[in-house]
Amino acid sequence: MKRVVLYTMDKCPHCQTAKRYLEQQGIAFRLCNIKTAKGQKEFALTRFRGVPVLKIGDQLLNGFSIKGFTEMYNG
Repeated sequence: MKRVVLYTMDKCPHCQTAKRYLEQQGIAFRLCNIKTAKGQKEFALTRFRGVPVLKIGDQLLNGFSIKGFTEMYNG
């Protein structure tokens, strides 16, 4: 099972969709709010500018799509 991190920020509708999907699927994940100092530092390493970003194992998915997530998570 791959480790999943969801990089998010408050009031981001796409982040909420990703979070809801992961919860509904029973997939364990860690939430990382990029508005905190620790979150900003960690998110900077992804080199992406916007959220949501999902870290699945050692791969990054910019934005959220069920298809994209499923391919990376199961692949």
